[in-house]
Order: sequence, then structure tokens, then C-alpha cells
Amino acid sequence: AIWYQGEANSSRAREYQTLFPSLITNWRRAWGQGDFPFLFVQIAPHNGMSPELREAQRITTQTTQNTAMAVTIDVGHPTDIHPIQKQPVGVRLALAARALAYGEKIEYSGPEYDSLSVNGSRLTLAFKHLGGGLVAQGGELKGFTIAGPDGKFVSAKAEIRGEYVVVSADGVTHPKAVRYGWANTPDVNLFNKEGIPASPFRTDVD
Repeated sequence: AIWYQGEANSSRAREYQTLFPSLITNWRRAWGQGDFPFLFVQIAPHNGMSPELREAQRITTQTTQNTAMAVTIDVGHPTDIHPIQKQPVGVRLALAARALAYGEKIEYSGPEYDSLSVNGSRLTLAFKHLGGGLVAQGGELKGFTIAGPDGKFVSAKAEIRGEYVVVSADGVTHPKAVRYGWANTPDVNLFNKEGIPASPFRTDVD
């Protein structure tokens, strides 16, 4: 199955964390074909689409087996909920289908946030789905913010160091959390060498 939807749920992202997995479970039960691959498209950047909804979709891949998400953070449009760049969406869904449905040993996802460690005034992020390695497409890495104990997020400097991203900011001496692409229409550029973008995420999930 391929699912491309979610804009009507943008104001109810918390509900979507359970509603969407329930839909997948219901479809699988109705067809009686087991946990068949369920592929879906993360909502594209748009002025009305919240990062919390993208988070709910990302969490679904972690909580619901045999699912994959095509990230579209690089092909959206701030005023068009149906952006015209459809080919990258199809290509990414096809990669996921080849991996999940047909068993090909290929990378089908962009970098996926995995864990966080604190090193003084810096936070180090580890990822899954590295593929051939992390890259900042088009220049320096961007789209990261960082917060200390006060919970106030400020723009951060982020650098790729091997398989990790190291994040810091002037004035934040005891960092606690990182967010990436945490906006309705973020400006981000973290990819793997296969050309697949990372999903927005936050480490301070409540």
C-alpha cells in the first residue's frame, strides 16, 4: 500500500500518532494478507503544515512494522499543498518498495535520528540509514537549533563528523536538546550520499 495524505490532520498531530498506525493495522486486518508493506509520504513543507505532524508520521515508522516513509522536505512549496515536484516522491517510494516488498539490499531511507550524547557544550547526534555517509547538500549544514535547561531554542552550528552530527551554539553552555527542521517550511540540507534527505526531528519529544 502507498498512502499520501495528512494535511487535514495538521492541527491534530498528537491524535495522528495513534490514528495513522490504527489505519494501517485496520487495512492489514481487513485484507487478511498479514503485515504487508505500507509505504507513505511525509507531508511536504507548507505554511499550514506543522512539524508535529511530520513527527507523528516519523514515529509511525518506528512503532509500526514493515512501514517506510518518503521524506519530501526538499520538494515542498510554502503556498502550494500539492507541490509540483512529484518525481522525487515516486523515486523514494520505489526505493522503499524495492527494499521492503521485494527484498533488495538497498538504502531506501534518508538519515534517521537515532540517539544523542552530551559532550560539554556540544551535542552529538547519531543516525541510522547512513547509506554511503552523511552529506550537507549545497554547502554548510543548516536547519539545526539547540536549547539549554531553559528550553529556549536558538540557531546552532552543526558539523558532520564521520557518522555523526555535532551541534553547538554560542551562549548555550549546557545543551539539553536539538531540533532539526522544526518549522512549517524549514530550510534544511542533511542527506545521505544516496541523495535521500533526513526527516525533521526533535530530541525533546514529550
